[in-house]
Amino acid sequence: MAAVVQAIDIGQPGVDLCHHLPRDAAIGALAERQHGVVGLQQLERFGLGKAAVAKRARDGRLYRIHRGVYAVGHPRLTVRGRWMAATMACGRSAALSHRSAAALWGILERRGRAAEVTVPSPGARARRGIDVHRSQTLTPADVTVEDAIPCTTVARTLVDLGDVVDTRSLEQAVDQAEALRLFDLRAVEEVLARAGRRRGVGLVGAVLAELSAPAFTESEFEERFLALCRGASLPSPEVQAWIVFEDGTSFRADFLWRARSLVVETDGYAFHSSRGAFERDRRRDQRLKLAGYEVIRFTWREIADEPERVLGTVRVLLARLARP
Repeated sequence: MAAVVQAIDIGQPGVDLCHHLPRDAAIGALAERQHGVVGLQQLERFGLGKAAVAKRARDGRLYRIHRGVYAVGHPRLTVRGRWMAATMACGRSAALSHRSAAALWGILERRGRAAEVTVPSPGARARRGIDVHRSQTLTPADVTVEDAIPCTTVARTLVDLGDVVDTRSLEQAVDQAEALRLFDLRAVEEVLARAGRRRGVGLVGAVLAELSAPAFTESEFEERFLALCRGASLPSPEVQAWIVFEDGTSFRADFLWRARSLVVETDGYAFHSSRGAFERDRRRDQRLKLAGYEVIRFTWREIADEPERVLGTVRVLLARLARP
């Protein structure tokens, strides 16, 4: 079934699937991949004319969400289903954007019910229930797909957010993008360079200026953290120390107080790290926890800007983990 559905993804040439799957089953499979919705053009590729689509709508098999977009089987769409329907309704070049895209990426809490969509045409029509943004600077480089939904990239989303949210909300979005390893400074700079004169450009630039500071190399990170520990008369940790698990696999910790089973990991200013790297780090942390280790992570900003808080945290953990 997966191979058949792949052939009718948005933008793919039409094929006759009736020889492979019953028509309703194929439509349902496509809708499942698209958060419950299908477009009129996609239905036409299955051989359904407008009259046939209208009949299915009367029979309760299709439910009109927007002009040319239908929910399959029932009208109760998830948030992502509504986002998907909104982008489909606005055309092939449309992308979920602004606060909706930020919520999709997980960098800002979802606010409001209307989906925000950007189209690269100044003359695009308004759509009921959709907040349509028109942009002459939206390029293919600004658009990607997340969970099957066409949307603006994280970099473009942050610049767009600068047009519609306050400074604090934008700072929170940048911080969350960094925490999720989705933030790419170079990509943001490229978007800023082609975004033209708009509020978001200035606001994003100001937020980035607040965050700017020299990044540490691994050795500089080690030296800075060890200097803090020595200056506070804390026990010296092992550096780049190997921990061997019961199954024979091993892990190298940045800093290890072996007698206290305390691991400190230092995260560089990873503008170019991937979500996959972030998830691998968390799986590794979970495995260390299961093996009895306490794991804590500090960023370069924390060590550079909040050394006393970092030291206080380490001091409390060492005391708590001291064995009688």
